[in-house]
Amino acid sequence: MSRQMGDSHRRFLQTMMANGIVDEQGATTLYQYCCETHNTQHAPDKLDDFIDAINLKLQPLFMQIRKGMSEDNGHQFYALVNMAETDVTRMSSDYADNELELFRKTMDLIVGSENGKASSTEILNSADTLTTKKLKKSETEHLLNRLVHDKWLSEKRGEYTLSTRCIIEMEPYIRTMYQEQVKVCHICHSIAFQCQMCENPTCGIKIHNPCVARYFKGRAEPRCPACDDFWPHEIPEV
Repeated sequence: MSRQMGDSHRRFLQTMMANGIVDEQGATTLYQYCCETHNTQHAPDKLDDFIDAINLKLQPLFMQIRKGMSEDNGHQFYALVNMAETDVTRMSSDYADNELELFRKTMDLIVGSENGKASSTEILNSADTLTTKKLKKSETEHLLNRLVHDKWLSEKRGEYTLSTRCIIEMEPYIRTMYQEQVKVCHICHSIAFQCQMCENPTCGIKIHNPCVARYFKGRAEPRCPACDDFWPHEIPEV
């Protein structure tokens, strides 16, 4: 497939700019639609090559369409990433200083937790410690709803996690800011927040829940891929 940027690539990029992030199925469907709309060759297994052609043109603009995995279900996603701003300042056009400070504190809570989650109570409490302008309880709740709507956080039953978009876009920042705390999946080598851990004290590797499901599928007795100790955790469904 041609590495030249054509109208089909431009249409794909415009949609990515509007959405920020799409899942693999959505990207595959969009790729087919863009090719058919502009009468260009569509090879179902060449989506990544198609995106590589776009990324080549985005390079001088410090932008990139980057692929990453949802920790929730293991599905692949594509996100349009601003490479020039790798930290929270990328959000400064949409959020006030005190809102960004609360988001950083929320990240601190999530990264520092055992299970990669922060409760709404913990976040509301941290809002009382802001050094910028204080947020009322109702303002904090509204901000959390916005962060979920804008796909920076995910929420389930009053617990917040970093969204797939946030992890893909801010991985360099997270790795730099939380060097001592950040966990990396032994299987896929990406940052892992929601994961299982080997209980052998001399091992202690971490594996994403979806990676656990795939790695141990069909194995009679799950054993740690690093130290060969028995893996005592419940194996999730793929």
